[in-house]
Amino acid sequence: MTSSIIAGRSDAPAVQRGYAPGRYGQIHYHLSRPVSRSDAPPLVLLHQNPSSSLEYRHLIAAMGTDRVVIALDTPGYGMSDAPPAPIDMAGYAACFAEAIDALAPLLRGPFDVYGFHTGTLLATELALAMPRDIRRLVLSGIPMRPTQERAERLRAAQDFAPLDESGSVALDLAAKLWDYVVAQRRPGVTLDDAAALWIDKLKPLDRAAWAYLGVWSYDYEARLPLVTQPVLLLQPDEDIAEASIAAAGLIPNAQAKRLAGFDRDIFHIPDSIAALALAMRRYLDNPFSSGVPQ
Repeated sequence: MTSSIIAGRSDAPAVQRGYAPGRYGQIHYHLSRPVSRSDAPPLVLLHQNPSSSLEYRHLIAAMGTDRVVIALDTPGYGMSDAPPAPIDMAGYAACFAEAIDALAPLLRGPFDVYGFHTGTLLATELALAMPRDIRRLVLSGIPMRPTQERAERLRAAQDFAPLDESGSVALDLAAKLWDYVVAQRRPGVTLDDAAALWIDKLKPLDRAAWAYLGVWSYDYEARLPLVTQPVLLLQPDEDIAEASIAAAGLIPNAQAKRLAGFDRDIFHIPDSIAALALAMRRYLDNPFSSGVPQ
């Protein structure tokens, strides 16, 4: 599977799938390797919930032209096996660390990590768990909403209804996701692409709320200042933009760059994929600075 964004190019990588062993079963991933030899550090992608690494398929292909790129499915999402009960962000990161150890032949030397929304917290905890292995972080959309709103969202996640025999919970979830993912999609996102994302987000069903328990109980103020790696926040113009920029201010060696003109669906529109990939490369491939050329 090769992204249509770069299809036809001689350096377009094939995007493959595989599994790594994990403490709760298998962890699924998407992988691309450059056609030509490259010394660029590998890149690990961590997704939002209730999505999976499927949402990164175009970005994987765009970034995979000159480096190894691995996008992991969070346990319980996509095609990764689920834990027996909800776990916190550090628990998910521990699962990723084990999978990365198993993928050592592909992730030789220091590697970089990108996270989006929930993935920003997973990337943070992975950076804390593997400080000698992770070189730099790129984050988009740190979900540090106001304290009261976090508490309200945590209660909603705790009260998420289990599946019922009538199917009303599943059908209600399917309708809400269709409206958000498909009906409200931005121009440039195809119906087929949006429908695939809808299926992907629906797959966890009532387990969709599990990772949100970790997101809305996360201690942003205590955990973010512990990150020692250089961090770039690439922030789209979305509703949590200001909260995300404020969260990045808690990270000692972080800077923020706005992705002006883009709000949602940034992994599914050619212009936003290109802008994101360009900004990531300028940051990750500059050996002399933690900054981004403006």
